[in-house]
Amino acid sequence: MSGQKTVTPSAESLAASIKATKTRGLPPVEKWDPPFCGDIDMEIRRDGTWFYEGTPIGRPGLVKLFASILILEENAYFLVTPVEKVGIRVQDAPFVAVDFEASGEGEQQRLTFTTNLGDITVAGPDAPLRFERDTETGEPSPYVLVRRNLEGLIDRKSFYRLVELGVHHEDWFGVWSGGTFFGIIPSAELPPEE
Repeated sequence: MSGQKTVTPSAESLAASIKATKTRGLPPVEKWDPPFCGDIDMEIRRDGTWFYEGTPIGRPGLVKLFASILILEENAYFLVTPVEKVGIRVQDAPFVAVDFEASGEGEQQRLTFTTNLGDITVAGPDAPLRFERDTETGEPSPYVLVRRNLEGLIDRKSFYRLVELGVHHEDWFGVWSGGTFFGIIPSAELPPEE
């Protein structure tokens, strides 16, 4: 026995650890390599709501704090501090893009997304849009890279607005942002216009 006290990770211990680092902006989680301490009963639902032990976390500041220490490694999500790393569940994507602003036109168009937690990201080569289609229903799930390798699910109303901005380019229907074309669906698969 090493004589060290065994600590069971909790939401409270994670919050205390990250507050103790006192960083400006996002914490440098990519520089931290703490030991894995197990999973905690925390989940991010598809609508962006964070739950701890089955109860929604009602404090937006606490949710933002946890989101600031969220990482994705090998298709698994973790909260990390300099001293501990714990696994959490994410139903779909950790963020939800709840709105966007479009500026410019054509290839010069810029799509600036805002997430449910106030993150702002401009779609482009460094923050790509991605469109997955359900193999059975064909229903799309649109995503935008928010930060690091963490994506935000684009909400339905914003997706419909994106489609309104869509154009055809090289046999695809999609949108431009930051000089990059993001295909939503092959043009041939769209229903004929009436």
